[in-house]
Amino acid sequence: MKQTILFLCPHNAAKSVIAAAYFNQLADESGLPFIADSAGTEPSDSVLPAVAAMMEQDGLDVSQFKPRLVTSDDYRTAARVISVGCMPEALKDAGDVEYWDDVPMFSQNPEASRDAIRTHVQRLIAALAAIQ
Repeated sequence: MKQTILFLCPHNAAKSVIAAAYFNQLADESGLPFIADSAGTEPSDSVLPAVAAMMEQDGLDVSQFKPRLVTSDDYRTAARVISVGCMPEALKDAGDVEYWDDVPMFSQNPEASRDAIRTHVQRLIAALAAIQ
């Protein structure tokens, strides 16, 4: 059974979706027993079209993803919780959270946001592979 890595961002329409997509691709390629999920503290109605287009260029389809509200069960069952821009007060029930606060806002610089997330995900995959 695969353990869940939970990625959070406020609207679950950009950064957490990007992180989960890259994580799932790299974890699968590495044969790691993890799967990513994502959620938001104030979910939007849909993934940003610019996110879907950017991810499609990288061979990842997130166009059908539906943003959703994070639940207490998500926190309880996740092996790790990673915030990509959520404020700490929004995560008061999350327990131990890793913060990727250096990721630029997608709306201000999509490429820099994507690249920062991809770098974080690559480091996370390497760290998880080292403990397997």
